[in-house]
Amino acid sequence: MKKVIRITHKPTNTILAEGPKGWGITFFEGNYYIQKKYLKTDGLKVNYIPGLCVYKFLYVWLDLHIDGCLVTKNIGWKYWLPNPLLPFIFFRTALPGVHPELSIEIS
Repeated sequence: MKKVIRITHKPTNTILAEGPKGWGITFFEGNYYIQKKYLKTDGLKVNYIPGLCVYKFLYVWLDLHIDGCLVTKNIGWKYWLPNPLLPFIFFRTALPGVHPELSIEIS
């Protein structure tokens, strides 16, 4: 039986992602890398602030908008020029496993 991961924004009780643990939602280095089909919100918007990881390469930060209003800045990120040796991060939304505004449930 596959485990299901649900990621919720606690202050607004909005489900951000829900899907199977593994290739659907991949846990790596304390973060969750989510395939687009398992995102349950369209409120994660690119804010075009770039970042660079020395081995995962170039990413941009994501802000959370709910009902058109900015709720949380820099809550996640997306690799736009990912390391080809790490295919599970390619163009996926990433959310931290320890952000104080996120609730992670694994069932």
